[in-house]
Amino acid sequence: MNTLINIDPWSMLDDLLGTSSRAFRAMRARAAGRFPPVNVLLDDNAIIIDLELPGKTAKDIELTLEAQAVVVADKPAEGRAAWSRRIDLPFRVDADKANAKFTDGILRIELPKADAPGVRHIAIEG
Repeated sequence: MNTLINIDPWSMLDDLLGTSSRAFRAMRARAAGRFPPVNVLLDDNAIIIDLELPGKTAKDIELTLEAQAVVVADKPAEGRAAWSRRIDLPFRVDADKANAKFTDGILRIELPKADAPGVRHIAIEG
């Protein structure tokens, strides 16, 4: 009698290395197709994030800007596994000037750097 054994190399590595490695978990999730590939471009004035989302439309994606992070999520739909991806930002961004465009399966998020807070005098009551 022949027995077919399904061996998942990611599960074997997970057992070998343990699940404490954040980088390994992210790599495994990407290989399983749960997270989209991301490119991050950084300069002195802005951060540009490109996510590859083939087969998706702007209506399928939810984008949230937090204090120093951006969260991209798949809107939940029946019969489809949802995912979300949090990208920590190296500096505060100007939320009023932030924009996102979805073209040919690529979501481009442009986040300009917020102006550094200047010196401000505070009046003291009393």
